[in-house]
Amino acid sequence: MSQSPQSMELTEWQDQWIAANLLSLGYNAWVGYLSAGAGVVVCTTNTPQVGVTGETFSAHYVPRQRLAPFLNAWLAVPDTVILHHHFMSAHILEAADSYDPQRECLLLLESGQQVTFFYLKNLPVPPPAAYQYLCRYWEEVKPQRKVSSEESVGGDRP
Repeated sequence: MSQSPQSMELTEWQDQWIAANLLSLGYNAWVGYLSAGAGVVVCTTNTPQVGVTGETFSAHYVPRQRLAPFLNAWLAVPDTVILHHHFMSAHILEAADSYDPQRECLLLLESGQQVTFFYLKNLPVPPPAAYQYLCRYWEEVKPQRKVSSEESVGGDRP
């Protein structure tokens, strides 16, 4: 079964987006898992924010126990189309029940009026490592507290 040129462009764009944001996806997956258990990272590219570090996107974590109602409500919106399969909700729920959060990540990526489900396996940077890497990075680049002129000359003044 071959893909249409439009479908191949979409897949290529999504693959590039995932590769560029792999650390952030892994971080969000691991933080979500630690706080709420198994679940899915949900990202949207519909409302990007542009800042000094480039374009950012909205990311949320939906734990497994809230996933079915979330999917039902989100996919009930008339303009939202989940790509590839009509039975995707059941597939997503099964994946959330069986994936390995230590090595894998579940992603729902919204772009325009389409949502694509990704079961990310064999990640070059698994979620716990992405979390550790970003925590170390943020610790290194965290702005230092500015010291006032009074504190820099010895603290207590008479």
